[in-house]
Amino acid sequence: MRKSKEFLTDGRMAWFIIVAILVIDQIIKIEVKTTMTLGESLRVTDWFYINFVENIGMAYGMTFFNKLFLSILRIVAISAIGWYIWRVVKQGGRTRYVVFLSMVVAGAAGNIFDSMFYGLIFSGASPYYVSYFVPFGTGYSSFLMGKVVDMFYFPIIQTTWPTWMPMFGGQEFIFFSPVFNFADACISVGMVCLLLFCRKDWESIEVRRKPKAISEDTEKQGGEE
Repeated sequence: MRKSKEFLTDGRMAWFIIVAILVIDQIIKIEVKTTMTLGESLRVTDWFYINFVENIGMAYGMTFFNKLFLSILRIVAISAIGWYIWRVVKQGGRTRYVVFLSMVVAGAAGNIFDSMFYGLIFSGASPYYVSYFVPFGTGYSSFLMGKVVDMFYFPIIQTTWPTWMPMFGGQEFIFFSPVFNFADACISVGMVCLLLFCRKDWESIEVRRKPKAISEDTEKQGGEE
């Protein structure tokens, strides 16, 4: 048992989680992109569909930023979180904290991978034909400008707003309407778990630096006396 703990350190576990999420995410995306036409929908149940759509890269298909800016911003965020995970591991942070942070950075990396390479290696998606691999660099877009593949659609509730309701009366209401991918789900689950179970971990990582600083100040004061 002790040897297994020594082998599966928090640092190695973080790498394992990140790589596992990236592999699963890319297998799902490539399978959908190379077997379904754009906009095609496969019914699994009344509340779960596989629906092939593409977006510029924000979670759940949101489009608030320029594509290039979004890609660069995500790379910076991934680098910052990756550095922070290294710091948490080095300072002996809780394992659960490392796990949830790794889920977030892996999900972000999964989507940035699409943006970095899909435009270089795939033909453009279309409602009339299935995408296919092309020679590297001859795809539908340039580096960092590829579109992110989404596929999970959960219209759990489908109804119509009451006619007496202002603005929305008589219109269709769907909950949950966004289409997302495995990477988005990992980001969301990781963030929710961080908020619920690790709210004090950030403070603990910061506080651990203070005793050392205090001891150094005490030593200086003692030397001056």
